[in-house]
Amino acid sequence: GSPERMARLDPHSHADSAQPRARHLKLRLAVDFEARRIDGEAALRFDAPAEGPLDLDSKALEILAAVSDSGVSVPFEVGPEQPILGQRVRLLPPGTREVRLRYRTSPRAPALQWLSPEQTAGGAHPFLFSQCQPIHARSLAPLPDTPRHRVTYEAEVEVPEPLSAVMSAGAEGEAPGAHPGTRVFRFRMPQPIPPYLLALAVGRLESRELGPRSRVHAEPETLERAAHEFAETEAMIARAEELFGPYDWDRYDMLVLPPSFPYGGMENPRMTFLTPTLLAGDRSLVDVVAHELAHSWTGNLVTNADMEHFWLNEGFTVWAERRLLEALHGEEATVLAWAIGEKALEESMERFGKSSPLTRLRTDLAGTDPDDAFSSVPYEKGARFVTLLERTAGRARFDRFMREYMARFRFTSITTEEFLGFLEGELPGLAARVDARAWLYEPGLPPNAPVFRSERKDALVALGQGFARGERPAASTIAGWTTAETLVYLQSLPRETGEAGCAWLDAAMGLTGRGNHEVLVEWLTVAAGSDFQPAFERLREVLLTVGRMKYLRPLYAAMGRHERTRALARRVFAEAAPRYHALSRRVAASVIEKYPEDPAS
Repeated sequence: GSPERMARLDPHSHADSAQPRARHLKLRLAVDFEARRIDGEAALRFDAPAEGPLDLDSKALEILAAVSDSGVSVPFEVGPEQPILGQRVRLLPPGTREVRLRYRTSPRAPALQWLSPEQTAGGAHPFLFSQCQPIHARSLAPLPDTPRHRVTYEAEVEVPEPLSAVMSAGAEGEAPGAHPGTRVFRFRMPQPIPPYLLALAVGRLESRELGPRSRVHAEPETLERAAHEFAETEAMIARAEELFGPYDWDRYDMLVLPPSFPYGGMENPRMTFLTPTLLAGDRSLVDVVAHELAHSWTGNLVTNADMEHFWLNEGFTVWAERRLLEALHGEEATVLAWAIGEKALEESMERFGKSSPLTRLRTDLAGTDPDDAFSSVPYEKGARFVTLLERTAGRARFDRFMREYMARFRFTSITTEEFLGFLEGELPGLAARVDARAWLYEPGLPPNAPVFRSERKDALVALGQGFARGERPAASTIAGWTTAETLVYLQSLPRETGEAGCAWLDAAMGLTGRGNHEVLVEWLTVAAGSDFQPAFERLREVLLTVGRMKYLRPLYAAMGRHERTRALARRVFAEAAPRYHALSRRVAASVIEKYPEDPAS
């Protein structure tokens, strides 16, 4: 290719590293719930005077105008729509430090989920939230949408009263808006972030202080429960700092979203987005918070250069989350967390096939939509690789290495190969000793994968595996189990358990009535896979209200085993699809497409 092509380092972006870099982004956004659009202005400030061509990413955006810092019109051309990348916006600035683009988003913007009032907890006001990871920031604003091009940003967001806005940035106050019945919220993010960490949410929100540097935001109906669930956040931040070094983002606030949020959490800096399915009432699911908090170091501070190196974000973060879990709750709890993760890893490996290139840590994603490559592999296989490095180097030495790693690369975005180079320099020969090449560049799970054992875990697995032979845990045993123990037991049960077995489980463990979604969904996958009709109503309810992909995939998959559950799945999906986030809709549709045809369907 031409030298111009050579500087395109990210397979999912038009951004060209040979061109001047945008260092700061200034956004002015007016949120229009009627039209489901944002009217925006994005000002990009460059590190050197920009003379064209200058390439940006956009998707489903309407670019209306571009002007230089002196107000001179800047010529631009918008390229053809490409399936994954969207449209290249090529600016031809006449030597300017700043370009201001006026634009409008589309109601179909993949980054934006518009909820009608009935899809919220309050039921009276609409809600908007963004999800820019992996490559959707380009549908919120025209910019170089690659983690290699980090920006600081400021924003003002105009929203209708009585709604308020939050962003992945420091709040800088609010004022009456330019239009009657509106308010403007201002934000500033002084630390440079990859564009996928841009985040915005607008709704009827209230907040509650949790500690000196953390608060939780939620709809008023959800706030009390959220404040109770996340009460220990400050202690968690302090513990994380002991392990990973100072917290570099000033605040750690959280936002509990409506149920259609497609992820468990999203580590937007200063404003972690969380699913309401974490609100179990007993703080048993806060390891998702530990995960998103750990991203403040691994992912947000040191970032993957692009989606082919996603394991650098997620593998290190799952490792860090489990180190944090161990510090807070001991080794036993951590072994169970590894066991639950192992189940997820096995399911992903099975879904792709053991020899699929998508089971490598270092992937090659040119021409592949990163949303289609998403799985537990970078998380769980990645965390096992990091743990192998830790065990081989020794914990004390590896912890020192991690501090050095984060100090060396803080606020930068790196590749697998840069990580390996640093590893070799600091811990010579370690990569070779663990056969890092096999872990990173080969599919499947290498034979030297670390094993996580405890008597507790073995006993629970044995008990679950004995179910088919008639073994049943005593009521007193069940009553003493933690959420993680209950989960490990349920995961060890046969995926199809006859009517009588299901009835016993539900009666003995009160499963259908559980409010804890991890336990509930694990049970409902067994119940659906067993064609157990008494659970159908609860199954339907969960599929209609929860948009978390982690739950939708196994539930719809389990329903594929029987004619009656397939019919139910198709009916429920038809009703639920309009409420799901686009990502969740795609996951559910891809599972249902693989069902065998039934005579009546």
